[in-house]
Amino acid sequence: MLTKIEFEILSGAVQNRQLDEVKNALANAYQWSQVDLDETLANLVEKDLLVDGEYALTQKGLDALEPYRVKKAIILAAGFGSRLVPVTLNTPKPLIKVNGVKMIESMLDSLLEVGITDITLVRGYMKEYFDVLLYKYPMLKFIDNDAYNEANNISSSVLVKDMLDHAYVAEADLMVYNHQIIRKYEYNSNYLGIKMEESDDWCIEVNNETKEVLDVHVGFKGNNNYQMVGISYWSSEEAANFADDVMEVYNKEGGKQKYWDEVALRFHKDKYSFFVRPCVDSDIIEIDTFAELQEIDDAYKI
Repeated sequence: MLTKIEFEILSGAVQNRQLDEVKNALANAYQWSQVDLDETLANLVEKDLLVDGEYALTQKGLDALEPYRVKKAIILAAGFGSRLVPVTLNTPKPLIKVNGVKMIESMLDSLLEVGITDITLVRGYMKEYFDVLLYKYPMLKFIDNDAYNEANNISSSVLVKDMLDHAYVAEADLMVYNHQIIRKYEYNSNYLGIKMEESDDWCIEVNNETKEVLDVHVGFKGNNNYQMVGISYWSSEEAANFADDVMEVYNKEGGKQKYWDEVALRFHKDKYSFFVRPCVDSDIIEIDTFAELQEIDDAYKI
């Protein structure tokens, strides 16, 4: 089994990134020293996982990453998007064009770039409009959520509760600008997050040293919080717990109005081990409101 630092260095090589870029990014994200990174690089060469003198994987290195392969993706796209009215009155939120590109296409293209072709999309509002995606993405599979207008997105997660093993789960209102945040391999169960000093959005509180998720809440001030950006990865251990836990929450009084992330991060957090995977605000944007859409795309300015 690879250590976290070994995994991240090997994963950077898979993405054909420059070594100095990877080292700097890892030092910033995880506070690993350059000494630790250089020692790990030397050990990976000694173990014949990296090519000596090059930042490239050997066949043995590729084999070492294989147990961490992401096998599929689930996209939650059933909601109405009331805060994006008026554009959502005649277009589902994920199909809204931002600077000429449908929002959901930035996610789909990122997944396909790393070879993830098992993609399931949960649709609800104006569900038939999503059929247009099949012309460009014929591998897409649809699941219809007919309860989208009477329950929160936990209702979509109920429909895919047995499908989370080795899967990305993503919201559909994201513009992915840095496709490298979607990876072929993931080390452990994680939520993508942007480190901020203050936010009024959904955030995850983490252990600063280990980056393990401690809690989820709306809004924060402090140095150990990350704003959630709507992408998570589920390993076998966490996926195995979810099927029963989501039904327990969903069937409680008021459960249908909960957010699906709260199942693992709030109501049953002692049973799950999630970590934050740091990114930066230029990597990805979640568009929640019409005002935010207008800021990004002048075509919507009235």
